[in-house]
Amino acid sequence: MSSFRIEELIALKRDGFDLTAEQIKHFVERVVAKDIGDSQIGAMLMAMFLRGLNSEETVHLTRAMIDTGELLKWPEEWKGSIGDKHSTGGVGDKVSLPLAPALAVCGVKVPMISGRGLGHTGGTLDKLESIPGYRFGLSPVEMKKSLTDVGCCIAGQTDTLAPADRVLYSLRDITGTVASNPLIASSIMSKKASENLDALVLDVKCGRAAFTAKTPELARIFAVTLYKTCAGLGIKCAALITNMDHPIGLTVGNSVEVAESVRCLNGQGPEDLQELVCAQGGHLLKALNKVDSAEEGFNKIKTSLHNGTALRKFQEMLSAHGVSPDTANALCTPGADPYVVLPLAPQKTELRANKPGIVRDINAMACASVCGRLGAGRQKSTDAVDHSVGLILHVRVGQYVHKGDVWVCVHHKGNLDKEGIECLEKAIMIVESEKTESLPVESRIIEVIDSLSVRKSSLFTSQ
Repeated sequence: MSSFRIEELIALKRDGFDLTAEQIKHFVERVVAKDIGDSQIGAMLMAMFLRGLNSEETVHLTRAMIDTGELLKWPEEWKGSIGDKHSTGGVGDKVSLPLAPALAVCGVKVPMISGRGLGHTGGTLDKLESIPGYRFGLSPVEMKKSLTDVGCCIAGQTDTLAPADRVLYSLRDITGTVASNPLIASSIMSKKASENLDALVLDVKCGRAAFTAKTPELARIFAVTLYKTCAGLGIKCAALITNMDHPIGLTVGNSVEVAESVRCLNGQGPEDLQELVCAQGGHLLKALNKVDSAEEGFNKIKTSLHNGTALRKFQEMLSAHGVSPDTANALCTPGADPYVVLPLAPQKTELRANKPGIVRDINAMACASVCGRLGAGRQKSTDAVDHSVGLILHVRVGQYVHKGDVWVCVHHKGNLDKEGIECLEKAIMIVESEKTESLPVESRIIEVIDSLSVRKSSLFTSQ
């Protein structure tokens, strides 16, 4: 047993000293052993929050959290081919659903561990649970089988992966220490690194609907923190800073986002969604040395979306997660109505453009707020999610609309009130224009961080 005393470690960090790997490991082990009180854990978290953690301390904390649980184990022949992605969260962010199978087509093993959403809309698992029979609670043995047979899975976190994170996160939530880049990075990376990855691609959102950074400058600081933590853990990494001012794609909700993901897998997804899928996949393929450049990787992912191979891989993944063959086939048949399988709220309300012009803005937070009130998200972990409600946008930012054109269809169960309608009416900005041509789709990618070099990077060409 170490001779460190918790109160002395708290005082060291309180006074601005750096903690060693041994000191941080001792603290984390005591947390999991439950032989120190919540008051001392909270005091240490507050000291870390106020004084900060340097890059080495962040890596030490992350590694100590990983060591409290199980590290997933893979066959030796998979070495160099295991990758995943992480997004800091946004509105309409369904990228994981088409990306995992597309990567699997390109030879990557993707043991994606995702979470439920807390907030206005559901997380990746909530979206997938719109599909009847989808089972996310895979054991490590089942995950390995899915990666062997299919190449990918999208599962939920098990109790054996980084258990320290659950304790620390719950206390951060009630001690006002959530908004700390090092603590957020260690929480994210302790779970991702427990997947035993070779490479990780990060999508760090910025803008008014981003959960961690509202400006590109703040997003860059956080992205660098995540990148350095990856590097310290021996995981290759690329971080994309992307715009999150307006919704990704044309849907916000759960089942509606699954339907749009299937369209993307069939080569028919919105251009901004396709850009994010292909760019993130391209950078991950480059990090894993599957391609010579991110541009080549972008095109490989794009090809898998357009030739049907990614869609077939998604269908295989659904079967591996317990979805019946008939259901998986009905959902993944090109041209089929996805709502034969997916739930869709029976009532719909259409909102129309009040003047002609170019759509300059669709406020993502306003869209998310309305979806949350309809039941698409949860405010606490025990809340139920209504998978059938959501928004289907008929326009994108930059598109020309005529007066009276439907710009959004709200699917609900009679609970869309006047306040929600007014919120959506204020969400869209239309600027009158003499020209009636729509503007090109703008890239969402602001910067790419790899090897701690920062560059503007859009591999996207408007169709």
